[in-house]
Amino acid sequence: MSTGPSSRKPDAVLIGVLKAAGLIESLGETAFEPLTGGVSSDIWKVETGNRTFCVKRALKQLKVEALWLAPVDRNRFEVAWYRTANALVPGSTPRVLLHDNKANLFAMEYLQPAEHALWKSELLEGRVQPAIAAEVGRRLAAIHSGTAGSAEVAAQFPRSDIFQAIRLEPYLEATAERHQDIAPQLYELSSRTAGTRLAMIHGDVSPKNILIGPNGPVFLDAECATIGDPAFDLAFCLNHFLLKCLSNANAQPAYAASFQAMASVYLDGVDWEDADGLEKRAASLLPGLFLARIDGKSPVEYVTQEEDKRNVRRCARGLIKAQPSRLEDVIAAWQRELSS
Repeated sequence: MSTGPSSRKPDAVLIGVLKAAGLIESLGETAFEPLTGGVSSDIWKVETGNRTFCVKRALKQLKVEALWLAPVDRNRFEVAWYRTANALVPGSTPRVLLHDNKANLFAMEYLQPAEHALWKSELLEGRVQPAIAAEVGRRLAAIHSGTAGSAEVAAQFPRSDIFQAIRLEPYLEATAERHQDIAPQLYELSSRTAGTRLAMIHGDVSPKNILIGPNGPVFLDAECATIGDPAFDLAFCLNHFLLKCLSNANAQPAYAASFQAMASVYLDGVDWEDADGLEKRAASLLPGLFLARIDGKSPVEYVTQEEDKRNVRRCARGLIKAQPSRLEDVIAAWQRELSS
């Protein structure tokens, strides 16, 4: 997250929650700085005395042009994801300091930018390290493995409508409305994903939500967390390596290597189901997510040229019709498109 102006200021409820928890004392000695970079929440960096932390509160209407509503109690599922993931892979999330379910907010440790680079920025600027992608894949597989089939974990995520509202509808289903000829395939991908509930998933594993710290990748913004299909998390992240190829042509080989490194290490860690079956779901889902970042409700901001958009549409639509079963088939098709 970056600092910047915000139309919202901390209100009396938020301040009261922080005071009651002992995180702040005097407002005169407390500074609230809005952080920008996301569309689904208000986030503040709070400095008071010798303590610095973040506060996050979910928004009902996301900060996008299209109407995009989401339940505000999703904060509790994000907190549950953080705590569960951190127990399985220590250091993989920020430490939660406070959660107030009634106020739909929580506080977490603030990770200093000087020591925690935003992975998205690194990738866009051409500093691409496939080893980092591999470690993201390893950590993600460990979290999925540690939660697969757990009734205790599943009890913390009783709802699936938030994932539907924030991921499946604005990505796959909204895209289907703009591509009527492949709408049945896109709706089938959405339905299959919604009906596959195997492990705790993050729902937004994206470079914008991953910091590269001294002890490895740190996952942020788990607002979409639910019990779902692990293949969604894998495909959602791999999608960004495809898209980044349009942001920096010189780094295309490194993006492809990162795609392959993450996929390989992740699949090696799949021990809760047949890895080939999971890969098949990820490979068939990925083209739908690829197209959704052009024609869904959350288009990627760095793909602005119409020719690039046409290339994505042509490649993604062909793959959606072909229904690939291997991830290597997806990256190979995109590389052919880029070289044509």
